[in-house]
Parts: sequence; structure tokens; C-alpha cells
Amino acid sequence: MSVNLKKIATEQRNNDTKNIDLLSTKDILMKINDEDALVSLAVRKEIDKITALVEAVVSSFYHDGRLIYMGAGTSGRIGIIDAVECRPTFSVSDEMVQCLMAGGKDAFIKAVEGAEDSKTLGVEDLKKIGLNKNDIVVGIAASGRTPYVVSAIEYAKSIGAKTGCIVTVKNSILAQMVDYPIEAEVGQEVITGSTRMKSGTAQKMICNMISTTSMIKMGRVYENYMIDVQATNEKLVARSESILQQASGVSPEEAKEYLKKYGSVKKALIAILTGVDDLERIDKALEKTKGHIRNAISEVKNNA
Repeated sequence: MSVNLKKIATEQRNNDTKNIDLLSTKDILMKINDEDALVSLAVRKEIDKITALVEAVVSSFYHDGRLIYMGAGTSGRIGIIDAVECRPTFSVSDEMVQCLMAGGKDAFIKAVEGAEDSKTLGVEDLKKIGLNKNDIVVGIAASGRTPYVVSAIEYAKSIGAKTGCIVTVKNSILAQMVDYPIEAEVGQEVITGSTRMKSGTAQKMICNMISTTSMIKMGRVYENYMIDVQATNEKLVARSESILQQASGVSPEEAKEYLKKYGSVKKALIAILTGVDDLERIDKALEKTKGHIRNAISEVKNNA
């Protein structure tokens, strides 16, 4: 796949930062901040497309499918960061949201030469995790042309899986291929071609929006409380107790007792809000509703 950098917006020179190397430290920072301010606006223009992608992700989850990000370099690292934070935040499996990166796990720290240009590695990586038609594959690539991602999307489409992309240019190869394209056009980078900057920021914002909104729609947030948080250290134990107090109105002492008895904020909250002191019934309601707290509350109440 030949590369014509002249046709890629993020590879063009930014006229507003031509003399950035001559500026004071503060002025350099101001220039970067000015450019970063444009990123949020670019993302907002894509809200309708992000909405469509999120709804497709939620549909996949309800059919026991997975959200699989794919990327190389900065794009891959952003996908990995978003994916690995889902388990401790929302108590989902590592498989439910994951990211495949060109070059594998080692490439997160050190670039693996040639990996992103491979037209076979992406396909091989998807086959290794047993990609199926219930999954959704989201390619992350600033230019929208990375061979590792493009070939993976082609394979995903060939087996009937849903596809999406997060790119930062218009009219890319990826955007033309996928079912749910997101094209956050951020324009020229502060440093010519350095897509770890504005492009990377846009990609991180969008990944946050996709995973967080999907989990909210899956009922893994109550009001705006992180009720599926995993209490794996002192800070998170304290956060769990605080969430339960605020969401239910119980005292600090009661919160500790409920968490000790039920083992999680979600189960304790359901018990308090429904008045049903039956862990087995709560577990069954959560299993039936795929962990959706409000639906589980209704299920427990209806079977009281």
C-alpha cells in the first residue's frame, strides 16, 4: 500500500506553529494548548457517528459479543489503555473489551519494526482470539490507512462481524470500509506528522466515550456512581464505602457491613434499595439482566 503523505491532513505543516522552536517555553505551551482546544470541537462534530457506533457496541454486548480495538503505535497504545481500564472500573472480563496491537504486547513499550505494515498479522491476531459475527472490531488509525488495521477490518467483515473506525482525517480507506466510521478531523499537528498529539488526544477522548457510554447503557453505572468498581486497594475500598453511603443513604458503619455481607457495591445497593435480604435472588436477577443494575432491581422487586 503506497503512501502519499501530501494527501493526509495530519501530515501537513501547521502554519500557526512554523516558528515554534523560537518561542519561549510558555508560548510553546500556549500554542499546544490552542491546538488542543480544537480537538474537542472536532470530536463533537462526530457525536452522531459515535452514537451509532456505541449502540452497535451495546448490541454486541447483549449478544455476548466483544468490543475489539485494533491499532498500531500510538493508536494501539490508546486502545490498550481504554480496554484494560474497563475491568477495574466496570468489573467486566478482560475479553469483553480488548485491544490487539501490531507487534503484540511488547510493542506497547518498544516499537516493533514493520508490524504495522503487515497485511497478515492483523488477521492472524483476530483468528487467535476466535473473532465471531457477534463481535465488533474498531480500527484506530490517525491516517485511516494502516495495513495491519485495514486487513483486519477486511477479515472481520468477511465473517460478518460489525466494524467501526476512529480516524482523524476525512475520506480515508478505513472510513470507506467500515459500518460505523468516526472521522474526527483535527487538522495539522503542532509538530508536523506527530499524530501522538492532537490525533492521539481525539482518539483517547472517543475511546473513553465509547467504552464509558456502552457500560452505562449496560447498567454498570447507577446514577453517576461507579457501582461496579473493584475494591482492590485501600483507596478503592474507601471509594466503595463512600459510593454506597451516597447512593443509598446508609451510615458509614452500615456501608461497611453491607459490603462485607454482599461483597460488592452493586449487590449491596440492590439489597438496600429493594429491601430484599437474599443474595441468591440478587445474583439470579443480575445474571438474568446481564448485570444491568436498574433492570436487576426491577427483577428483584417483581419476584419479591
